[in-house]
Amino acid sequence: MALTVKWTPRAEDSFEAIVTYLEEHWTDREVRNFLNESNRVIGQVAVMPLMFRKSEKKGIHEAVIAPRCLLIYRVRADEVHLLAFFDTRMNPKRKLRGK
Repeated sequence: MALTVKWTPRAEDSFEAIVTYLEEHWTDREVRNFLNESNRVIGQVAVMPLMFRKSEKKGIHEAVIAPRCLLIYRVRADEVHLLAFFDTRMNPKRKLRGK
């Protein structure tokens, strides 16, 4: 049984920023591929949330969506909270902090 997926405001903002960047600098095909891969990974997280690597922070997991993009999430009893989408070229200390 799949868990309920909840998007935090930060996850929504960071996802939208990545999609906007792709739309401005890449082709429609790359945008579609990113959206499809994001949906696929989020679906996997909902079904098997512990299959992805643990973060250094307690209770946090990271799933690779693309070579330069991580999905950061937390598992609760019957929910998965999507915390942020992170560009891996950024300083790793900023994963869960604000800009």
